[in-house]
Amino acid sequence: MAGRIASIERNTGETRIALTLNLDGSGKYTVENPIGFFDHMLRSFCKHGLFDLSGTLSGDLNVDQHHLIEDTGIVLGSCFAKALGDCAGISRSGFFIYPMDETLSRAAVDFGGRSYLVFDGKISGIPLVSLGDDGKEASFQTDCVEDFWQGFVGGAKCNLHLDTIRGRSDHHKIEAMFKAAARAIRSAVELDVRRCGEIPSTKGIIV
Repeated sequence: MAGRIASIERNTGETRIALTLNLDGSGKYTVENPIGFFDHMLRSFCKHGLFDLSGTLSGDLNVDQHHLIEDTGIVLGSCFAKALGDCAGISRSGFFIYPMDETLSRAAVDFGGRSYLVFDGKISGIPLVSLGDDGKEASFQTDCVEDFWQGFVGGAKCNLHLDTIRGRSDHHKIEAMFKAAARAIRSAVELDVRRCGEIPSTKGIIV
């Protein structure tokens, strides 16, 4: 299981992102992320998926959060694709239902080489308000959550279905989806000893 590590940088006129992912980690998260709630979600994703993630995120937050959040999804997904390589020996697909208080969320993923997102998060679109490190009011654009996962599936070349089955709090809905996705993806990328290193496709290749 050694060596399933990938590093990717993306530098554009809008964002500067550098991430290193270890698929076989312990959930260690050391990313410089200027968006508090987004940082909380990525930390939860790594903790529950047992992925190690390090790096830096910066971008044109004076415009809005969309560019940085979507591009982070692209880079993180691309790290998964690079670390998985030809996908030899992995389970390939995974599924998880995650409860969080009043919220129940579901994730199903297939690393089959095709990018497709079905997202039904039932998020209100109202920003979540918090206090920044400077003590000033900050917010998180909840409508960017779908953009993040759209970027992720594009980079990872996977199918991902994310749903909120029920829930009230947008915080809980988003967090439960990140945790459900983490557990489903963890199941999908784990090595299956019964596969004996074979590529999990009747085609003989993941495309």
